[in-house]
Amino acid sequence: MNEALKLLRKLEFPPETITLLDKIAAILPGMIFQFRQQADGSQVVLYVSSGCRDLSELEPELIQADWQILYQLIHPEDRTKFKKSLAVAFATLKPWHWEGRIMTPSGKLKYIQGACQLEAEANGDILCNGLVIDITSRKHTEEELRASEARYQAILAAIPDLMFRLSRDGEYLDLKGDGISLTLTKEEIVGKNMRDLLPNDIALIGQETIAKTLDAGTLQTCEYQLATPQGIRDFEARLVVSGADEVLAIVRDITERKQAETSLRNLAQKFSKAFNCSPDPISISTLKEGRFIEVNDSFMQLSGYEQNEVIGHTAFDLKIWVNESDRTQLLADLQTKGAIRNLEFTFRRKSGEVRTTLLSADVIDLDGVPCILAINHDITARKQAEAQMRLTAQRDRLLTETLVRIRSSLNLEQILQTTVSEVRQFLQADRVFIGLNDYEVKVQTIAESVDPKFPSVLGWTPEDKSYLQELKTIFSTHRVRVVEDVSKITVSPKLQANYQQFQTRASLAVPIMLGEELIGALVANQCSAPRQWRSIEIDLLQQLSEQLAIAIQQAQLYQELAELNTNLERQVEERTAELQQKMQELENLQQVKDVVLHTVAHDLRTTVMGNLMVLKNLLENGGVGSRDLGVGEQSPPVLLCSHTPPETSYPAVSQSIPVPSSIIERMIQGNDRQLAMINSLLEIHCCMEQGVTINLQQVNLNTLLEKILPDLQPLLWQNQATLENLIKEDLPLIKTDPTQLQTVLLTLLIYSLQQNPPGLRLALTATVVESMIKIQIEHNGVTMSKTDSDRLFDLYVREPQAPCSTILGLKMYLCRQIIQAHGGEIGVISNRKRGLTFWFTLSVAD
Repeated sequence: MNEALKLLRKLEFPPETITLLDKIAAILPGMIFQFRQQADGSQVVLYVSSGCRDLSELEPELIQADWQILYQLIHPEDRTKFKKSLAVAFATLKPWHWEGRIMTPSGKLKYIQGACQLEAEANGDILCNGLVIDITSRKHTEEELRASEARYQAILAAIPDLMFRLSRDGEYLDLKGDGISLTLTKEEIVGKNMRDLLPNDIALIGQETIAKTLDAGTLQTCEYQLATPQGIRDFEARLVVSGADEVLAIVRDITERKQAETSLRNLAQKFSKAFNCSPDPISISTLKEGRFIEVNDSFMQLSGYEQNEVIGHTAFDLKIWVNESDRTQLLADLQTKGAIRNLEFTFRRKSGEVRTTLLSADVIDLDGVPCILAINHDITARKQAEAQMRLTAQRDRLLTETLVRIRSSLNLEQILQTTVSEVRQFLQADRVFIGLNDYEVKVQTIAESVDPKFPSVLGWTPEDKSYLQELKTIFSTHRVRVVEDVSKITVSPKLQANYQQFQTRASLAVPIMLGEELIGALVANQCSAPRQWRSIEIDLLQQLSEQLAIAIQQAQLYQELAELNTNLERQVEERTAELQQKMQELENLQQVKDVVLHTVAHDLRTTVMGNLMVLKNLLENGGVGSRDLGVGEQSPPVLLCSHTPPETSYPAVSQSIPVPSSIIERMIQGNDRQLAMINSLLEIHCCMEQGVTINLQQVNLNTLLEKILPDLQPLLWQNQATLENLIKEDLPLIKTDPTQLQTVLLTLLIYSLQQNPPGLRLALTATVVESMIKIQIEHNGVTMSKTDSDRLFDLYVREPQAPCSTILGLKMYLCRQIIQAHGGEIGVISNRKRGLTFWFTLSVAD
């Protein structure tokens, strides 16, 4: 573009025309570009005209976002030359020129020519302004011309700036071409005819011009084009008479002038097309008065005026400026900045409709008159969409917050009051209120937000039953009632009076339904003027009415729940009092049980111990042998003395009663069992009341077993049983009370021996499990059901027919208490084939 402007200046076009073209070129489509190479080496595309679509089939935005996409189109064979030419231009800041091939996205091969001016800026950046054009046709023509005869190429290469003397019939008489490199020598040209050296059409033009010059005797000119090694060139030949039947022809290369003229025509044509075909309104108006000189069709479509109504008038005449201060601001910005880009202002159409546009403007000089070239881009639809999105976001926020309040609060009054306040703010309405249908007071307004300039309806309750029925009918039959102007609808006199009483001019109401039951209404009023209610506003009230129905139902349920809760609390208090009474009775019984257990157990223990002492003494000092009694070889009998009670009047007589020793032994065994049971009961009672007392020591398990196992040998021998100690010697120390541990081992062994026939084999093992040692006693005797295994160590009453099991049960319960006091666990596992495995755990010493 800069080259074209330089050419125009060379042809001495008026300065005002050049300025106008400069301004037009800045906004016209075309492969005009501007980019900046920054000091850090990065490159930024500042501008690409819309002509890039025809040239490269790419959108300007894609190239601006990444100019490398344009580089990718360059033919691979031409990329190196392209890079080198750019490197030289940036290194020397000389004008850049390059020709090469590109492959468009659709697969077209094109020849392009690029040129630009480079300007170094103070900050180290380099600004480039340039133009890229399609020279594919020219290149194809060049290829065709290169196929022409070599003699035409040589002669035509020397024609610029040449002087020829020619005869009437077109014979070259002489030539002068000092300083010009000619392919053909002067001797090879002189004496030849134009028809021998030039194409037939050019030779014919030359022949006619020579004849006309000689016949008229005046200067004649002709223009023609020839293919040269530099491409198609334009030439101008000026012929004058130089002698009898002889002319002098001065040939000049006017290619640059022709190109400038063509560029000027193209620019004018492009401007005209862009001006008239632009979808955006374009106008040219005087800077001083703002009087319109030219407008395009889009401007007339936007404004609604015809062209004859606009030309010669100002924007003020047409009342286009909604805010007249916008033009003042526009002129101030043009004066300080020189150009305006995307200034938002409101534009009034002929119909009075207001539109929102973005204004871009430049000052141009048109025949010496400063003018404003302005482009308007209508963004009304976008602004409306943005406003709609904001309203939608506010509506969604309001709905969300209302829902959160309903879910997080049971204060119905607060929920309703907050809702009407926020709805009025969203709608910018004069009044918003909620009326509820209460079976006691019929209908009442219970929440309201109102502009202080208008009357309040809070607490209003209509008394007229027919009017109430009319309101219920309206809300029951209309899911939404939209009234934009109350003066244009037909209503009952009572409802009309209501509108007048509360100054209602427009109304929007939705019922609050609980299922099919009408429980109230949410109403918005406009009191200042009639109003058109928008769909988003209607939708908001409908959705809020659903949420309010939930809140009201929730409040009702909460009230019912509160009543139920009050009744439940009263019942709980009554039941608590009863329970406390029962607990007191149970505590008294427990105290009685403790006294009875302690007293009876101690008394029984004393009596049993006394019986044992007597029976053992009798057994040791028995009298008569068994033979005397004829009872076979048994233990000798014991003579018991029987005394006559002192209450009788008869004299006391001592009698000896013979009793076998076996009976005495069984009596001793029975008393031993009773004593063991009483001791166990006392131990359990003590354990429950005070807990198991243990004296922990760090003990080697095998060392402890060496002291315990010998004491068990008589018991094992008596039951023909064997006990194998398989516990390893390298086990860590354990923390235990040796006495209590001996009690546990003895109880488990006795239980195993008594529950199995003679010949039982037992084995002791131990393993480390984390910070515990698990000790196991395994035997090959009878198994046990899972139910019995689970309850073996529980405290419960055994079968009366097995008194021994009762004692063992008490002992097993004590075993669990002892192990738990150690911080361990105890249990029994029934093996799959035969026998049981008792196990318990103890802590490893630190």
